[in-house]
Amino acid sequence: MRPVLFFDVNESLLDLKVLEPHFKTHFGDRIVVSEWFDQVIQTAMLSVILGWSRNFAEVGRSALAMVVDRHELSLTEEALVDIVGGMKKLPPHDDVMPGLKLLNAAGFRMVALTNSPVAVAEEQLRYAGLIDFFETVISVEEVKTLKPDAKVYVYATQKMDVEPSNAYLIAAHAWDVAGAMAIGCKGALIKRVGIAANPIAPEPTITAESFTSIANLICIAHEPKLD
Repeated sequence: MRPVLFFDVNESLLDLKVLEPHFKTHFGDRIVVSEWFDQVIQTAMLSVILGWSRNFAEVGRSALAMVVDRHELSLTEEALVDIVGGMKKLPPHDDVMPGLKLLNAAGFRMVALTNSPVAVAEEQLRYAGLIDFFETVISVEEVKTLKPDAKVYVYATQKMDVEPSNAYLIAAHAWDVAGAMAIGCKGALIKRVGIAANPIAPEPTITAESFTSIANLICIAHEPKLD
């Protein structure tokens, strides 16, 4: 039986770089998107470790407040609304649509697995023209924690009625891939520019520099066997 494919959404499928003009408008050249998103991930990790029940929107806002304070700037309501609104209108990376079409044509079941609320993720995927590729969207809000908490991946595989050994987590985040692999899933790391594998984590099942390459390798690995 073909594996079920779970996909991270933000940064893995959707390109955050389009937020750069929003940051430039409000903060000049003092803050870039990558600094903010790195703080988002750090804050999410802290929430998981300490068992804080925080949704991803709270994490994103608090991370932005921290970065702004670090640079001794002011966070206005206008900036907050503009950046949060911009998160809902992200285009897909150029390599995503061809890869999803390839996997869809090959008959894989595909699921979006995200730290964002379901309604936000669905809005994002609809705007990006990707929503129809996915059987469903699963959010961490359903288990009241954040990735990479093992509870998220256990819940997702159980909801899709698939054994972890017959599931992939596909992401541009080494920590996300490692979290899924910790419960027995396969992992595929999209190693785009600036992305690195974690040397103390298990080696991803598949690593490639583009989403399309990941899709090709999954198709090759799971070609139907002829009798």
